[in-house]
Amino acid sequence: MNSTMLSGKTALVTGSTSGIGLGIARALAAQGANIVFNGFGDAAQIEQLHTGVAKEFGVRTAYSGADMSKPEQIEEMMRMAAAQFGGVDILVNNAGIQHVSNVEDFPVEKWDAIIAINLTSAFHTTRLALPWMKQKNWGRIVNLASVHGLVGSAGKSAYVAAKHGLVGFTKVTALENAHSGVTCNAICPGWVLTPLVQKQVDDRAARDGIPMEAAKKALLAEKQPSGEFVTPEELGALAVFFCSPAADQVRGVAWNMDGGWAAQ
Repeated sequence: MNSTMLSGKTALVTGSTSGIGLGIARALAAQGANIVFNGFGDAAQIEQLHTGVAKEFGVRTAYSGADMSKPEQIEEMMRMAAAQFGGVDILVNNAGIQHVSNVEDFPVEKWDAIIAINLTSAFHTTRLALPWMKQKNWGRIVNLASVHGLVGSAGKSAYVAAKHGLVGFTKVTALENAHSGVTCNAICPGWVLTPLVQKQVDDRAARDGIPMEAAKKALLAEKQPSGEFVTPEELGALAVFFCSPAADQVRGVAWNMDGGWAAQ
């Protein structure tokens, strides 16, 4: 794959100001795609981030601060992408939040927020991106599910429900567009050292009174046989593969990159 494979294409990556989303945005930019960034953070840092990526890879970039729990803000983001770039050729639904609590103790507002951001936002971006993709008869929709889209874990009811839902949504979107040049697939990462996971490492280190490295190892040992974190760069490379001609017939898959987690 050369570095111009996606030149002339525009990728919108939700939740791309850090972690997995940023890794995927950088990987797509390295292939020549223009990038629409989305996420929260310090305005000056975000400005530096997206203009830095534009300069580094010689692509055009833009930023939307759309709150992915608000349909009207998602619509505004998609209008902005259409106005600046013509439309979204590659849609990466990555925005996500987490809360850990048993079902009977789970705060209702946390459940609603997780379903809205981790699942419903992908419906809104997809329904708005599809007309342009179908008109061009080319499009790539990549949904960042999770190994929790394939298996469950105690305490994560809303997250697991949302990610299983996202895998199901991926299959339906793929089937509805099976006779076109538009594909839809899901990536299901195991533990990645994102800010979300770092918080779980911090909590464990504090709870058990152990050093940070020991907390990381303990977290991995429970679920991920490789004993190593998946990296945003590895996930970015998989997203690039999904956008390549080699993946034209990869449709509706939930591809886990999880160090062996779901194989157990």
